[in-house]
Amino acid sequence: MSTLPGFVRAAGEGRWRLLVWVQPGAKADGLAGIYQGALKVRLGAPAVDGKANKALIDFIAGRLELKKSQIQLETGQSGRRKTLLVVSRTEPRWDLVSASAVE
Repeated sequence: MSTLPGFVRAAGEGRWRLLVWVQPGAKADGLAGIYQGALKVRLGAPAVDGKANKALIDFIAGRLELKKSQIQLETGQSGRRKTLLVVSRTEPRWDLVSASAVE
């Protein structure tokens, strides 16, 4: 296993927890660095009726080159701080969502 970024926690064989801080209603989707130990993600979707949560899963799945079904919202259904459970046979390429990948 590689060294994990500070916003990722190992959660067992083939499972990782990704700590995320979401900024819904942004102009565009994108990474915005690290905020309070979590990966900050800007989302164009509003925080209404779960739209931002769905957009978050879509965005992270696309960035990590995983299927949406491999990412689950574990905590934070109604808050900005969220924990995503990432399930994959191989370790995701965390560099695709690291601070160096900030837009």
